[in-house]
Amino acid sequence: MAEPHVHPVRIYYEDTDHSGVVYHANYLKYFERAREHLLGVDELVRLWHEDGIGFVVYQCRMKFREGAQHGDELQVRTTVKASSPYRAVFVQQIWKPEGAAWMVDGEVELCCVNRANQLVPLPQSVLQMARERFGE
Repeated sequence: MAEPHVHPVRIYYEDTDHSGVVYHANYLKYFERAREHLLGVDELVRLWHEDGIGFVVYQCRMKFREGAQHGDELQVRTTVKASSPYRAVFVQQIWKPEGAAWMVDGEVELCCVNRANQLVPLPQSVLQMARERFGE
C-alpha cells in the first residue's frame, strides 16, 4: 500500500469547545486543508479559472475515537482513489505523530462540477496524481 500524504495540523484554542476538546466539525476543516495541499492549491485555482471545474462534497463519514486538545500537534493522513470517472474517495485520518492508532477516521467522497453546477468527469490531472501517488 502506498504511503499516505501527511499534512500537519496544530490545534489552537479557537478550535476547541467549552471542554477544551476540538469541536467535532473542525475535523472536516482539517480534512479539507489536507486535501487542498494534496491536490495542490495552484492546480485547484487553475482548474477553476481556466477549466471551470470545482470540487463538491458528495458524501462523508466520520468516526471519532479520541479528541484532540489545545496545543496538540497532529497529522492528517490521506489517500485517494477514483471510485468512478466522476467521484474521488479521500480516506483521511487524524493521528498524533507518535500515536499507535488514529484519533478520527473519515472518508470524504468528492465529485466535480462546472460553473453551471453540472456534474463533469474528474480532471485528468487528479486521476494522474492518484495513479502516480497511490497506484489508482
